[in-house]
Amino acid sequence: MSVMVRSKINGDDIEFVCQPDETLLDALRDRAGLTGVKEGCGTGDCGACSIMLDGALVCSCLVLGAEAEGRSIETVEGMANGDQLHPLQQQFLQHAALQCGICTPGFLIAAKALLDKNPDPSEEQVRYALAGNLCRCTGYDKIVRAVLAAAKQMRKA
Repeated sequence: MSVMVRSKINGDDIEFVCQPDETLLDALRDRAGLTGVKEGCGTGDCGACSIMLDGALVCSCLVLGAEAEGRSIETVEGMANGDQLHPLQQQFLQHAALQCGICTPGFLIAAKALLDKNPDPSEEQVRYALAGNLCRCTGYDKIVRAVLAAAKQMRKA
């Protein structure tokens, strides 16, 4: 039996139908068309599928799609403002903090979650906040530098 889910995704009211045992990751990708959410491991260990669910950073592979009923979801697709990239997205590009792109959306969402709570994090705080995200291509220094640069840019704005 299918389940009708009504959520607010990236500020828009969205409805989708999913199976009761379908993950939110699969529902976002396959039902809502939000392919920025990536599957890396399917066990909540890599952070590639990270989203904000009612303001909390979660791995969407560990949440059922049906659990999104009535909830607010933020994905990487909601970060940019039209054609204007979010400062984190700009800095990831400027610092070459991505390669294959599988981990990038999760890092961006985790970094945004950090900067929303702490606009002036230390390097240690950035590394701690991003510890749940794995990258197999670039290493972490460029990613950390990009987050720190975005934080600085956002504080000046």
